[in-house]
Amino acid sequence: MIDKSDFFENVYEVVKLIPKGRVTSYGAIACYLGAKKSSRMVGWAMNASHNRMDVPSHRVVNRNGVLTGKNHFETVNTMQKLLEKEGMVIINDQIQEFENKFWDPTVELELP
Repeated sequence: MIDKSDFFENVYEVVKLIPKGRVTSYGAIACYLGAKKSSRMVGWAMNASHNRMDVPSHRVVNRNGVLTGKNHFETVNTMQKLLEKEGMVIINDQIQEFENKFWDPTVELELP
């Protein structure tokens, strides 16, 4: 069984590494952490992170680039506004050109 508190902190450490102007998915973070079937737990971590200014939780979306976590921000538009400020184009809650904005921690953080 995964220790929830340690898992959340591990999720936060990965999210802190997502560059501005890029996004990743709940599943990509779970896979990177060796818990491929725990994308929902990554979502719970993101929901619990909104009081932490050091975790850019707005950069985590679903596997299709949809802003599924938007209701957990201060307002329903906050997530979109933060992403647009970083250069994202969002139409109907979905990041446009998602494949070009996607940051895969398994690839990007690959050990040499």
